[in-house]
Order: sequence, then C-alpha cells, then structure tokens
Amino acid sequence: MFKKKKMRDPKTTSWTVSGLGLLVSTLGAKMFKNKLGAGILGFGLAHVILGQLDRLRPTVREH
Repeated sequence: MFKKKKMRDPKTTSWTVSGLGLLVSTLGAKMFKNKLGAGILGFGLAHVILGQLDRLRPTVREH
C-alpha cells in the first residue's frame, strides 16, 4: 500500500558516472581524427576520473 522511498547508494552514483564516462570516451576515441572527437574523448575521461574520485570522499565511504 505504501511505497517505500528508495535511497540511492552514493557508491552506485559514482560507478554510474564512471560508466557513462567510459561510454562517451569510447565514442570520442572512434571519432578521434577530428577536433570534436578529441573533445568528446576528454569529456568522457574527465567523467571517469571524477566518478572515481567521488568514491574516495569520506561521506561516500561512510555510507
């Protein structure tokens, strides 16, 4: 009858950001011959790095 509010695990969010960054990086690597591809690759790699750094935050590790 009552729906329980689903709490998202911060670790899941970090892995999601990293995974999407990996997909974008793959797309950018396939288009690397032009400047747009290089920008897309850098954007994706930045998300991979930021997603992994997010996992190291104390609030994420304690949760």
